[in-house]
Amino acid sequence: MSTVAVSSVACVVVGVVLQSLAPAGGQLTRLTEIRLTDSIVDHPGGGPEAIACDGTSVWVADQFDNRVTRLDAATGTRLGTVAVGRRPVALLAVRSTLWVANLESDTLTELRTTDGAVLGTFAVGDGPGGLAFDGADLWVAHRNDDTVSKVSLTGSVVATYPTGRRPTNLAYDGTGLWVVNNLDDSITRLRSTDGAILTRVRVANGPFAILYDGAAIWVTSFFGRSVTKLRPDDGALVGTFTVGDGPAGLAADSRSIWIANSGGSTVTRLDRTTGAVIATYTSGRGPFGVTFDGRHIWIANLRGASVSTTLPQ
Repeated sequence: MSTVAVSSVACVVVGVVLQSLAPAGGQLTRLTEIRLTDSIVDHPGGGPEAIACDGTSVWVADQFDNRVTRLDAATGTRLGTVAVGRRPVALLAVRSTLWVANLESDTLTELRTTDGAVLGTFAVGDGPGGLAFDGADLWVAHRNDDTVSKVSLTGSVVATYPTGRRPTNLAYDGTGLWVVNNLDDSITRLRSTDGAILTRVRVANGPFAILYDGAAIWVTSFFGRSVTKLRPDDGALVGTFTVGDGPAGLAADSRSIWIANSGGSTVTRLDRTTGAVIATYTSGRGPFGVTFDGRHIWIANLRGASVSTTLPQ
């Protein structure tokens, strides 16, 4: 089993066949929904945005409660919550720790994944909202000051580099770091050693999330209702594929790309090779972040206090 570093809204385990989906014929249409609280409490603007897995647990960022919730990946059982900074919107599991980007605190919180203990809080740039890991250092996208920073695993900022307008998410492809420039309708590829811009590519309207699946770069277009597939060495277009309304987060299993369509409360599953739609599933309200734990897909539902999953109903 190999692990591929991807954007903050996705945990990808490549080479694993997803087990608990519909039988042949595609009868499954609705994902199992798990409440994060005993009753739905809507917040102005929404709730859970990011979701990540650490191999044993699934972590969900509830941005308006300033906390993350830990779930058992095998059962979906709530294991507890941990207070973090203001408006946590991105999560990334790295080794035995979980990193949380707190958009309004301008900080990162580091948690121990075994028990959720807070290991540290570290100042970064203005509006941290995307995370990636290059095998040695973290990368943080700052939505409010149009920069990305390289951050050591001790929490120290190593360097900060300019990028496009409103960088939202990041993906590392093994040598370069891809940055989504949400307000420029573009993505840029930076050299991870010094932040030099290697490639700039125009993409469809309102790009938000990005993923490297080991063979291609995938980018969601929130307003374009589409996902773009690019060649990683030069950013050349491979294809653009229509999905649902408001595609936000995405994740990959060994066969598929999964896209959360926040406007339509659905999840689209695409064939990784052809881009063909395999299936569309109903989720909770406003699905946004997506992760794959090696067996099940998990979706954070922004407009409801819940996650949706391919765990059996």
